[in-house]
Parts: sequence; structure tokens; C-alpha cells
Amino acid sequence: MYPGSIAAQVPDRPAMVLAETGETVTYRELDARSARLAGALRRHGLGDGDVVAILLGNDVRWGDVCWACWRSGLVLAAVDHHLTARELEPVLADAAPRAVVTTAEHRPVVAAALAAAGLPEPLWLLVGADLDAVLADDAERLDVPERAGGRLLFSSGTTGRPKPARVAPRDVHPDDVGVRSAGLMRMLGFTVPDGDRVPADGDVLLVPGPAYHAGPLGFLQSLHQAGGTVVLMQRFDAEAALAAIERHRVTHSQWVPTMFVRLLRLPDAVRARHDLSSHRVAVHAAAPCPPSVKRAVLAWWGPIVFEYYGASEGHGRTVIGPEEWLAHPGSVGRAVASRVAVADPDGRFLPAGEDGAVWFARPDAPDPVPDADGRVDLAATPGWGTVGDLGHLDADGYLYLTGRAGHTIISGGVNVYPREVEDLLLEHPAVDDVAVVGVPDDEFGERVVAVVVPAPGAEADDGLLRWARERLAPAKSPREVRVVAALPRNDAGKLLHRVVREQLTTVDAR
Repeated sequence: MYPGSIAAQVPDRPAMVLAETGETVTYRELDARSARLAGALRRHGLGDGDVVAILLGNDVRWGDVCWACWRSGLVLAAVDHHLTARELEPVLADAAPRAVVTTAEHRPVVAAALAAAGLPEPLWLLVGADLDAVLADDAERLDVPERAGGRLLFSSGTTGRPKPARVAPRDVHPDDVGVRSAGLMRMLGFTVPDGDRVPADGDVLLVPGPAYHAGPLGFLQSLHQAGGTVVLMQRFDAEAALAAIERHRVTHSQWVPTMFVRLLRLPDAVRARHDLSSHRVAVHAAAPCPPSVKRAVLAWWGPIVFEYYGASEGHGRTVIGPEEWLAHPGSVGRAVASRVAVADPDGRFLPAGEDGAVWFARPDAPDPVPDADGRVDLAATPGWGTVGDLGHLDADGYLYLTGRAGHTIISGGVNVYPREVEDLLLEHPAVDDVAVVGVPDDEFGERVVAVVVPAPGAEADDGLLRWARERLAPAKSPREVRVVAALPRNDAGKLLHRVVREQLTTVDAR
């Protein structure tokens, strides 16, 4: 299904809602507005496979732009609107957009990036001007055969240039496309229709994160194929999120672990103030969640917390439900519709309990063939892929992430995985956020440093180091604590270790 067929059944059901203001777009309106925009794009010369880039904060217009592309054979490129012109240049060079949806405020930055990339002037659709005029113009309507469009996403670029992940348009009517990731959605507790009837009570999903990120964008598409409602927050605020669940009778929600930390910091009286009885499923992903944090959320909300792990590149994914997680605490689950393996630097698969690079394979991917020395080139094996995460499997096939390639600290010849140390330090009441990095050290090669954001009213002093030493092996224990006001994280909640290290190196060099 798609908004056109859903509007025929439940025209007045909200499709998009802005949490803070209550601004709403119904399915009738989403169908009409997206068709008008699709028609306008086609009349301006865009054809099958052409790219429409959207650089916009969370706004109900996301639904209009997405479905204008997904119903007309165009490709939607969702781009972080916070990027500078320098950061945007390689992204837009890969996207080569024929049209750009953004605000008047962002247009100069986008234009500078397009020029630097040597790209031609696109069709500009500015919010509050051109775009809104098209959406409101009754004369505009899709006048070409409808065809399922594609999408272009970019990795978060935490370790370098963002990598594009493209899904091409399909030569089928958008109403004939099944619910995106239907199997995963069912495993995560969403209502997925079996036929062409819209569920009587559609799911209501709260999205407090950025719509341009792969997770929220994917859920938006799936919800709109299943007749659900997407409630977007313009910016995350912990108490406002609880208020939104109550006000909009949210049934499902999507989070990143840093949001859980902020929610748990709320006073008990504030937490108890809001009616969360409609809330049936909470999903989290994008970054590792410290086990202590997840235990606390489960104790508060009950067994409704689900987790999935994967990447925009689409190599594979894992899923784990609340009961499974309590039996395998710290795991991100078992592989779904894919295979997962852990390998050493030579591509040899490692047994349960041993850390190495995490690799996924499509179900039909061939088994890799080792050379005479037993080495395997997994990167050259069709259907196999990795995003550079490190971890291990247990005897039951559950995956545990321990770090990321390039983030490992080697101190005195011992490998230290920052995530293990960060998870422990987050349990200390004086710590609001933390990054653990290695800095050059003449004696040990690298020295383990904890960069800490203190909790409100607290001070991270030498007591934190003593506390850590009582709970960690000597090589893993931080040698010093640096206190900062905030840590660099992207909008998906991923900690930018590279930026933290660069900042420390710059300070130490002065």
C-alpha cells in the first residue's frame, strides 16, 4: 500500500504530526500534496532515477517530499542539514541532485557546496515559498504513470567521508510494493497488514531523532505503507518526549541510547507525571546501549524495549527482544534474513567468545574460499560486507559489539575497547556522558583517557578514577579524567571518537 490507497480507506487519519505544535497532515492531504509535488518535479524535467535532495529539519513536509519521490520513480536523497559547505561537497557530489528541498537559510550553504562540486544549478524548492506554493496548488497533480521510487542515504561519516547507499527505483506501481522491512517490523512489534486492508487502529510512532537518518526515514516509509501515524519532534527534550507520548497516544517509539540516558535523569516526579499507558513498543538502534542503561529503562517501561543493529549499506542486521536481552544482556541479537560472522584480520572465522571484525552476508552469499595459508578475502567475496565494527558471538549465535576498528586503544601491548570502559563509567552517578580515547604516551604507547561530561551538580574528580580501578583491569583503567561541557555526537547519537582525539591532541600540543 501507499498513501493513495490508504487515503481511500481512512482519509482523515493523521499521517504526519509535529509533536510540539500539533500540525497535522492527514492521509487525504498527504496523497494530494505528494502527487502535486511529483507532478511539478516531472514538469520541471526530472525523470526516472533523478535525485531530489532534502536538507530539512523535522517537519511534516518530509512526508510530502518522500512520497513525491517514492510514487514517481525519483530518488530521495536524505542529507544532514547541519553540514557545512565543505562537508556537504562530497555528499552532493555523490548525489548529483536535480532538485533540492531546503530552507532559505540553508540555501547559500547548499549552493556553495554544489558549486564546489562542479554541479549545475538545481531546481530549488524552498520551504515557506516554492515548496508550499506547489503543495497548495490544486492545479498541480501527478500526470505521469506512477512508479516506485528509490532512496539515497549516507553513512554518518564518523571515520571519514560518508558512504552512499542507494536503493534504485522499481518498475512497479507504488501500491504493489510491500511494506518495507515487513519481517523486521513484525519482529519489532509493529502492525503490518497482510492484505490491502488498512488496520482499524494504526500504530502511532514517535520519532524524536532526525528524519534524514536511515532509521527514522525507514520507519516513516514503513508506517505510511501500513496506514500508521508518524509523530516527529523538532528537537529532542526528555520531558517533552514523555508529554508527546501522552498527548498523541503514541503506541511505538524510536530512540538512541543517549536519549535513554536523558530520560533516566528526569526526577521521579516528572517521570510519574505523564500517562504512558498507550506505549507498547520502544525500539532503539544507531549506537551501543550500556547494559546498565537498558536495564533501567526495562525496569521503568517494562518488557517493551526492542533493539536492532545494522547499517545503511544494508549488509545485514540483528534483532533482539526484551526477554532475549535479559537472557543475553549486552547483546544486539541474532542475525535476521542474513548471516553474521566474526573474523580475524586475515579473514579467518573466529569461535564464540573471541573478538574480531563483524561481517554480514546475504542468505544466498557463497561461503568464502581460503587460500593455501588459510587467509580469506571476505571483502572480495560476493554478498559479504562489514562497516568496521568489532565484536564477538556467544555459543547461541548472539552478537556482542565491543568497539569499532580504529577506536581500539593499545596500551602497554594490551587491546582496550573504549565501549567497555564507557559503559562502566556511565554507571557512576557523577557522569552524564563519557568518551574513552587513547592519547600518545611515551611509556605505554597510548594512555587511556576518560573525557567526561559531569552530571548536573556533580564533579568528576579523582574519585572516579579510584572507582574505575576497583572495577577494571589495570590496563583498561583510565589514567586521567578530562572534564568538558559536551561531547561531539552526531544526530544519530553516535559518539565521534575521532573528533574527541583530535581535540585532545590539539590541547596537548599547546
